[in-house]
Amino acid sequence: MIRRRAFEAAQPPPARPIDENPARRVEAKYLHLWATSMRDLPFINPALSVEAIGFRRYGSGDRSMADPATDDNAGDWIGAIITPWLIGLLLLPGGGILWSDRRPGDRCHVEFPIGPVEFIADYEPDAELPACQYCPLFAPPSSLSSQAAAQAAATAALAALLTGTGLRGSPGRQPAVERRESSRRAFLRRFAKV
Repeated sequence: MIRRRAFEAAQPPPARPIDENPARRVEAKYLHLWATSMRDLPFINPALSVEAIGFRRYGSGDRSMADPATDDNAGDWIGAIITPWLIGLLLLPGGGILWSDRRPGDRCHVEFPIGPVEFIADYEPDAELPACQYCPLFAPPSSLSSQAAAQAAATAALAALLTGTGLRGSPGRQPAVERRESSRRAFLRRFAKV
């Protein structure tokens, strides 16, 4: 017997690569969400405001990871978003190898130096940025007391994601599947204490 979803969103059109740094557009999208649908929800953190953090290109088309210090025009966009209801990583299309077109709600694992990280596809045809994929880090971000703490957590998450540093333990002694899951748990747990 094959299980099927009760509802499956339609496949969106292929995402167009973004040429310029998307930080301004990311903030516009989330400010619009804040103003139209999120402001009155009970789980928001009033100490936080909408801010895009650290957007850079990563994952060039030649199947090697681009170094943002030397290669400004290669790869997809990776960065973080801070909002009063969510702090997360965002992946946006930039012409690299990380992005894959997905139905809204679909999950995919994207390989980074820290290991595979799960992203969830989102598509809103009329939004400032129609297609994105996000990985929630804090949802809701109630444990963070200030915008500065949220900025520090988002910056540290991006640094760990892109360099693979900051993991504890000895992953070399674990089977590959355990090592990946352990890395992901350690990655996410590290920021729960900020």
